[in-house]
Amino acid sequence: MVNAFLAGTVVAVIAGAIGYFVVLRSSSFAAHALSHVGFAGATGAVLLGLSPIFGLLVFTVGSGVVIGAVGDRVRGRDVTIGIVLAWTLGLGVLFISLYTGYATEAYALLFGEILGISSLDVEVTAAVAVLTLLALGALYRPLLFASVDQELARAKGVPVLALSTAFMAVLALAVTDAVQVVGVLLIFALVVTPAAISIRLTSRPARAIAIAVGLSLAFTWIGLFIAFYSPHPVSFFITSLAFGTYLLVRVLQALRN
Repeated sequence: MVNAFLAGTVVAVIAGAIGYFVVLRSSSFAAHALSHVGFAGATGAVLLGLSPIFGLLVFTVGSGVVIGAVGDRVRGRDVTIGIVLAWTLGLGVLFISLYTGYATEAYALLFGEILGISSLDVEVTAAVAVLTLLALGALYRPLLFASVDQELARAKGVPVLALSTAFMAVLALAVTDAVQVVGVLLIFALVVTPAAISIRLTSRPARAIAIAVGLSLAFTWIGLFIAFYSPHPVSFFITSLAFGTYLLVRVLQALRN
């Protein structure tokens, strides 16, 4: 539980911070895509006798750079991307079936296994988180400008394409960390939902990021607390808390309007 709370806290902070830009840039589908591609990498690493986290990191960062380099051309191709994602998920299942050992760690990446995280995993998670936050801090001002008005940013000389590529690489690092908590299939819970809620509560970037991080921490901590007294998986409670809060905010805003 100590390792779970430490890793959950680290992941919640980076997921809430980068999630704001994911929602602002309408890149939610990209975050989901990276997690699916990463699962194929993780299972491939298991098949080769390597750590699944290594395969997950290589595939997500590589895919993130490609998606970022493609830029605007990737828009409007969600059908094609969806088909590719389904194929990569199937590829991951194939890799697991070819593995003769016990691939429980790779299976856990589908739905998250935060209660099984070791002290070494916590250290790796913290190292990736520090790298992610430093990169996000370096990109913050031009990234915010390009996210709000891409055409104006391009006219002002901001390297929009390079910025997009760098952001997707940073997002890949965040996704790799978040997968350990909520899994490949539930990545929206921490990366997208808290930020989607915060943007509905305020239009100020710094305040929205702070609210997203706070909500992400609350969902993770409360989910872990409930799971300690329950036989059900942690990811169920985290995603349910996130969904319930988002639904509550939408209902309250509709009533106020």
